[in-house]
Amino acid sequence: MTIGPLAMGGHPDEVRAPEDWLTEVERDRAGRFRFEADRVCFVAAHLLARLCAAAALDAEPSELTLLQHCDVHGPGHGRPYIEQAPGLGLSFSHTRGYVCAAAGPGKIGVDAEHVRAGPLDELLADRVLTPRERALVTGNDELMRHWTRKEALIKRGELSLDGLGSGGDDLAGRHLLEWSAEPDIRVAVVTDAPARRVPIPRLS
Repeated sequence: MTIGPLAMGGHPDEVRAPEDWLTEVERDRAGRFRFEADRVCFVAAHLLARLCAAAALDAEPSELTLLQHCDVHGPGHGRPYIEQAPGLGLSFSHTRGYVCAAAGPGKIGVDAEHVRAGPLDELLADRVLTPRERALVTGNDELMRHWTRKEALIKRGELSLDGLGSGGDDLAGRHLLEWSAEPDIRVAVVTDAPARRVPIPRLS
């Protein structure tokens, strides 16, 4: 039985799940990170995706296999899915010091980003905002809120990087769940049905 959509997010050290859940492909990718902080976030995000999917499926996370495949880049890239429940919508994101995931029926997209300090990053704003958005956005906090929503749409398969400056400003027919973590992290979840954020489960 599938419930949800559900979303989870937190610091990597809040994801207390064993790394032996990871596939060989995931372990190989994790081992390629230059900085330990980035490796830790990568691992935590992949484990959190399993925890979130398990909560949506009412299943045991240790019994779920997370897979990705991209026709261009091969295994370990592309839209994630659970081998045992390929129809489940699933998405995850990580930025240094924070990880999040969402799972449930329908299309799912989630993104987390740090808000850059200082004045508006005008080069980024000009590239990713539509003219209507650009006229209204004056700071990096607003910019990142738009950016995370659009990244979530990309992960749903409804927007491309090339189309950021001309689309993604209309969420009609979709549901948006947003939250802030720390002073400078913004998270957006876009789903087909209303999503709710739930705590990261603590394994016994």
